[in-house]
Amino acid sequence: MAGETRNGSETQIGLTAAIVSVGVSPANGAEPRVVTVRSGFEIPESHRRGDELPPHRDALPGAPFDPERFRTLQDGLRAVAEDAAGLTLRYVEQLYSFGDRYRDPHELFGGPRSLVVGYLALLREAPLRIDGAEWRGLYEFFPWEDWRESPPALLDSVIRPALARWVAAAPDEPARARRGERARMAFALDGGEWDSERVLERYELLYEAGLVVEAFRDHDLARRAGVEERTVRLEMPRALGRPMARDGRRILATALERLRGKLKYRPIVFELLPPTFTLHQLQQVVEALSGERLHKQNFRRLMISGGLVEPTGQYESQTGGRPAELYRFRRSAILERTSTGAIAAPED
Repeated sequence: MAGETRNGSETQIGLTAAIVSVGVSPANGAEPRVVTVRSGFEIPESHRRGDELPPHRDALPGAPFDPERFRTLQDGLRAVAEDAAGLTLRYVEQLYSFGDRYRDPHELFGGPRSLVVGYLALLREAPLRIDGAEWRGLYEFFPWEDWRESPPALLDSVIRPALARWVAAAPDEPARARRGERARMAFALDGGEWDSERVLERYELLYEAGLVVEAFRDHDLARRAGVEERTVRLEMPRALGRPMARDGRRILATALERLRGKLKYRPIVFELLPPTFTLHQLQQVVEALSGERLHKQNFRRLMISGGLVEPTGQYESQTGGRPAELYRFRRSAILERTSTGAIAAPED
């Protein structure tokens, strides 16, 4: 879909999906994953250099919205998942509209202004039937967000020292105070408490400080195209997480933040689990998404006394241990999702 902006340039409306699953196995535990596809962006030949770095290819599934084909944005989003990854989505919810200028690098070189509506989708992991689509570990993109074993080492070795230098480099004292406050809140500097829900804030702070590769890339592309609006440093930063094409990591950070927030008050994890599961499997999935370990007995007490799960009367045999009781989500708890504004396809 395209329209005219106030200055006469074309605007393209697109749809993008952060499709998240959690794989659980006895050997590897639980790992959150996201579907990526291959970006087709190429720097125009007229702006290429001899020392050209290959463009970032990991992208979230997305496509322009076709209003003639689809009655709703959600219909279009489901078609995106089917066409890009061969997946049939059940649970999807709208995240946010992303429309920063030059978010799509095509705009720098004469393409249309891009406005994309982002969605979060949850499903049990399934094979991807389209070439170029693959499941990738979610924490490959945000390694500082996984605290399940211990605080990530790169926080103290790389991120916090770099942010301290960025704060000190502010042009004046008020700016230093603002930067310092943001860094303390986002990354728990000076012994503060880590807030697992500040996912987007942390990524955007790293971008603004020029500490992720996307900041260098976007500035470099804008400079080549003759755009002078971006003012990040030119030095190539250390690779903090796996980069993504366009603003893919910003959209994915928004999705993870939304997901972590909802874990505390909506039973959405059932979308990621089989119909019956053990409480240990349930806890693993919640921990994988929250990035934090949970107290086993407290978690089990909350699930049972809160009426979220009920025993099936069946047991799963576990090698080398006692049989584990199988549970299912209570139907009344599942129906709560209808009050969240989320969209879920009917059960098979």
